[in-house]
Amino acid sequence: MKNLKLILILLCCFAQFGFQDAPISETEPKPAQIKQLLNDAEMSIDMMQFDQALNQLHKSLELSKRINHNRYIALSSSILARMYGVRHEYDKGITQLERAISIQREIDDESGLHYSYIMYGKLLNNKGQKERALKYLNLAHDYYTETENDEQLGIIALNKAIIFMREDKTRDRAMSELNNAGIYLEESNNKYELSRLHYYLARGHIYQGDFQKAEKAALGSLEIASSGNFTGMTLYTYGILSEIEENRNNPKEALAYLKKKEQVSDAVFNANKEALAFEARSRSGLDALKSTVDELTLQTAEQERTLKVNKLTTILSVALITILSLLTLSLYKNNNLRARANELLQKKNSELVLAKENAEKASLAKAQFLTTITHELRTPLYAVTGLTHLLLEESPTESQKEHLNSLKFSGEYLLSLINNILDLNKLEANKVEIVNSNFDLEKRMSDVLIALKNSADERNTKLHFDFDKSIPEKLGGDPLKISQILINLIGNSIKFTEDGDIWISVKKTKQVDKNVTLLFEIRDNGEGIGKEKQKAIFDNFTQGSTQINRKFGGTGLGLSIVKNLLSLLGSEIDLESELGEGSKFTFELDFEAPEVELKKAIATAKIDQAKITNEIMEDKRILVVEDNKINQMITRKILEKNKVICDVADNGTIAIEKVQNNNFDLILMDIHMPGISGIEATIEIRKFDEFIPIIALTAVTLDDNLDEFYLNGFNDIIPKPYKTEEFFHKINKYLAARETTV
Repeated sequence: MKNLKLILILLCCFAQFGFQDAPISETEPKPAQIKQLLNDAEMSIDMMQFDQALNQLHKSLELSKRINHNRYIALSSSILARMYGVRHEYDKGITQLERAISIQREIDDESGLHYSYIMYGKLLNNKGQKERALKYLNLAHDYYTETENDEQLGIIALNKAIIFMREDKTRDRAMSELNNAGIYLEESNNKYELSRLHYYLARGHIYQGDFQKAEKAALGSLEIASSGNFTGMTLYTYGILSEIEENRNNPKEALAYLKKKEQVSDAVFNANKEALAFEARSRSGLDALKSTVDELTLQTAEQERTLKVNKLTTILSVALITILSLLTLSLYKNNNLRARANELLQKKNSELVLAKENAEKASLAKAQFLTTITHELRTPLYAVTGLTHLLLEESPTESQKEHLNSLKFSGEYLLSLINNILDLNKLEANKVEIVNSNFDLEKRMSDVLIALKNSADERNTKLHFDFDKSIPEKLGGDPLKISQILINLIGNSIKFTEDGDIWISVKKTKQVDKNVTLLFEIRDNGEGIGKEKQKAIFDNFTQGSTQINRKFGGTGLGLSIVKNLLSLLGSEIDLESELGEGSKFTFELDFEAPEVELKKAIATAKIDQAKITNEIMEDKRILVVEDNKINQMITRKILEKNKVICDVADNGTIAIEKVQNNNFDLILMDIHMPGISGIEATIEIRKFDEFIPIIALTAVTLDDNLDEFYLNGFNDIIPKPYKTEEFFHKINKYLAARETTV
């Protein structure tokens, strides 16, 4: 009875003290209250009042959970991570951020997610993971560029500068990012980030040895930090001022700033020490109270537990006997099922062996049939090609000669097509051989187009042929198989394009010594192919649909032959198509330029190089596409010294507009810019101007990206930093080439 009274007294005391200090209202909290708590918590972190920030964050988290507000739950964790970052508890901060990011991705909270990405970048940088830090900052940069949030873009630029400032070789880039941050934050009300900006400007000027500028920037940081009561920034700024005076050999002033730093540090420590002590005392009182209550209730619980154990023992004994009985029955049934399954499996195996034998017999019969029928078709076809050859030897007129050449070429193709019906069966067994010889690719393709011209005229379709003049005249390869590929692809486009256009182009994408890589493209504005059919269109006897088969005819074998032949030549075909808008087929092939052609090309290049001088740049109009103001100025001055008429576009969108409305002789295109990239801008420009030289003027690493540049319409690449000789040589080369074609 005494124990019961004591428990009631203790519970009453606990209830009295507990309810007096309860921080959470029983009324329904509103999102505005939570938002204010989060803002207050950020201010507390800026002033290094961590105990207060922690209370505000815990309260906001509890209120958010009460109303199930996932966005504010995640944001509370993000801001808590920021506090851990300031306190150098980076692992704790990363744990909180990963929790926040998981929620933000689940609820599609783009704004909160990219706020967390910035914080993640800061913490990863502090842990020395530079590349991962830049990755998350770049993700946030893309989002805030799209939403035009200058303040967050300034914060991102500032944090990138901090990363680049860690190493000597990237400190120039750090100062560039700090200048960008200054532009973005110029009109911002975020005094804390402005204070940080001035602090790191001071740090950058110290690295440059300009202590006068460093002092000016540090005093600016101190003024902003003092006015905003940003204790942490005040502490750090006194430290950097002391460092500046020490570098100036002013020990007295350095010591004075150091003492001020120690005073601020002691104040921060004492404030947080008192809060922590108060928290510890409160916890110890509650822990003692809880311990007493636990001890008094333990005796009663022990008696109840003894009764429950006896009852549970009886229940478990009955359950164990039941389980053993069921297990015995289950084992018996499983043995019967296994025996039946083995019998069924043996039966199925016998059926599969029989089906395999029948399939092999059918395949052999098909091969024998194809061998017989193709032999019968070859006989008249050889007569056609043989007679055509004889007629060509009898001095026909020019018009007759053109028709006879087309007839001969078509006969050879038809004979090759028949052979390839068999080749499709041989490909899997690797029995089809490649026959290499030296041939004129441009003439071979012209013959293809002449042979297909009548078909195109019948459908009122125009053929447009663009052949890169830098391709060697003679190439080593298999001309017959290349002709088969082109006839199938162009013939396919003619079949599905009426009253339209077909564009056939060949461009050199790469040449290393005598090895040449060419990109073939066949594009039309015909029927197009639906997305769901594009994967199957290259299978044997497959067309876009039954309706297409009825309307246009055909066996559906052409694209299958193309795919198999390209695979044999070590390539593959890519398809882009939209229903009603047309199709585009592209593939790359490797060739060898004979030594004679290679030497001829090198000699021509040397002659051209000797002829080109900087005088060719005079009065030429060049567009410089560059978002960085400093880089704009440098490039512009270099060009204008050589009497170039220079225009500038700050981003890709402006560049597209200027090229549409003006006549330029050449474009220098940066790659990474706000908005659309240089590659995207080049793709758009190539839609209405295929001939203007576009040179990528970029600092990106080129080793893995050369093909991407050339494939998307660039003529050449000048990596930054560059030698002016190379810079002028490449510009002059393309200006000279443009003059000869105009």
